[in-house]
Amino acid sequence: METIDINQALPHISKLLERASAGEEIVITKNNRPMVKLVSPQTLSTRPPLFGCDRDLIAMSDDFDEPLEDFQDYQ
Repeated sequence: METIDINQALPHISKLLERASAGEEIVITKNNRPMVKLVSPQTLSTRPPLFGCDRDLIAMSDDFDEPLEDFQDYQ
């Protein structure tokens, strides 16, 4: 992660944006205090995989689709 003062960053903002879009993190400071962090939106997305993410968390019994005893009268 690179840190750069705002006065030095402004003339080179297009190059800094290109570097950030490539995955680099750049912090722009003002008076030695962090002001802005440039990051690419693609690097922020860490969505878990859709299929298989609950493997071993959910279990279905072998008799799941068997008729329930409580409803024997309705058959």
